[in-house]
Amino acid sequence: MEHRAITARWKSLAATVTPGRVIGVTTLVAGVAVTGVLTSGAATPAKPAAKAKAAAPMADFDADGKADVVTSAPNGKIGGKSEAGYLSVVNGGAKGSDVTKRQVISRDSPGIPGTARDGERWGDRSVARDMDGDGATDLVVGSTDTRSGLTLVWGGKGKGLTKGVALPKELKVSSRVFGAGDFNGDGKADLVTGTEGRGGDTMRVLYGPFTREGAPASKADLPSGADFGPDKIVTGDITGDGIDDVVTLNSMEETAKPSRFWKGGENGLSDKPADIDSAANATIGDVDNDGFGDLVIRTVPGDNVENLPDDHGTLKVLYGTENGPGGDRATTLGQRSAGVPGTDEKGDELGFSLSAGDINGDGFSDIAAGVPGEDVGRGAAGRDSGAVILLFGGKDGLSGDGAKRVHQSTPGVPGGSEKGDRFGSAVTLQDTNGDKHDDLSVGAPTENGTVKEPEAGAVWTLLGTDDGLTTDGVVSYGPAALGGPPANAALGTDFAR
Repeated sequence: MEHRAITARWKSLAATVTPGRVIGVTTLVAGVAVTGVLTSGAATPAKPAAKAKAAAPMADFDADGKADVVTSAPNGKIGGKSEAGYLSVVNGGAKGSDVTKRQVISRDSPGIPGTARDGERWGDRSVARDMDGDGATDLVVGSTDTRSGLTLVWGGKGKGLTKGVALPKELKVSSRVFGAGDFNGDGKADLVTGTEGRGGDTMRVLYGPFTREGAPASKADLPSGADFGPDKIVTGDITGDGIDDVVTLNSMEETAKPSRFWKGGENGLSDKPADIDSAANATIGDVDNDGFGDLVIRTVPGDNVENLPDDHGTLKVLYGTENGPGGDRATTLGQRSAGVPGTDEKGDELGFSLSAGDINGDGFSDIAAGVPGEDVGRGAAGRDSGAVILLFGGKDGLSGDGAKRVHQSTPGVPGGSEKGDRFGSAVTLQDTNGDKHDDLSVGAPTENGTVKEPEAGAVWTLLGTDDGLTTDGVVSYGPAALGGPPANAALGTDFAR
């Protein structure tokens, strides 16, 4: 569809919206009637303050207590170089994401090492943690080019992201597969990556804090147990000891291999991982509020990764215990499950993207699951337009109770569902306005801008409330609104995690 990048302040509960000023294009959006709040079920009593384990890790580069949304545009043209890639950063504020306070960062940006290259797709992957322990979040940036290594861009209190440094080449870290967390419980962020040039059978752990030259305090190698190294790395505290653990997702050619759980501890990550269910994607959150992070995975049909594009999508919750994920119970959910909205169809790909956070502030982690292959509306015009399904945590764990579906045809959400938008290709839950409720950001990398801006991509952020998500204050933007190169940029491919 043609994306109209707007910032609209929607009135709540079935109000008529005042037409909003368009940012980056020339069309005005007419007012529409909206329902106001996408609730998570019936009204509930006043809720206790959310516990830390329910909230999502926050990317807060200026340390103002409000999350900043980092979005990749890996196909963006920079300095005449095709698919060089860039990142957009939209700062949080009192009303949520504020597109007037943003940065576009690429290899050609001042203070960023290196220069733009054809096909590097810089920024395709990124993680946000405080790597030097100064109280401001920093950004670790990778790419799909194995020659690139990793770039560490420093955040600063009251400043946001400033200059960057390339991690030393002798560390031989993977630019494609990495994650961050506190794996030894010392309060400092650590980095875990695959390794390049060593057969892919080793993972490297870089323990923080990092110096301004990009050197870690110490490092250790772990056997990955996989011929080609992990496909993805997911981090979070599953065992409830206050120390982050690691889950690696693995495959070999077309075959999904068991995922592996690596326990964190005072001495760092264990070198004796445990095999668990194979997975195509995963996130960690405490959905039953018992103090243990729960692993929510997208399963692999028949353990064949080549089946994934045609998969309807199934989620499985492996509940956390002091010994790791699994224990004596699990929950399986899909669009055939009670309460889960939408129709279970071939190619929906429920769980293509996943994020955990606390939308309604009740102390239970909730799960946002992208369904980019969802058909919204009737006929070919809505094919693969995409949606996001919100699943809410509770004392019995994750279920379909109160589950909601969000897409571009949801009243109050800017735009319209059209063929191939793939809304929901990326999701993240973070608190962009500092109200202790995580907000949902959604990416649609194949969303069109103007006629001259095919597949520019776009991002939407909806605010969380006690009653669930609301369309009051929804923000939507494409590259043109940010000053980034728009044509074929694929903004919204991924978010920093």
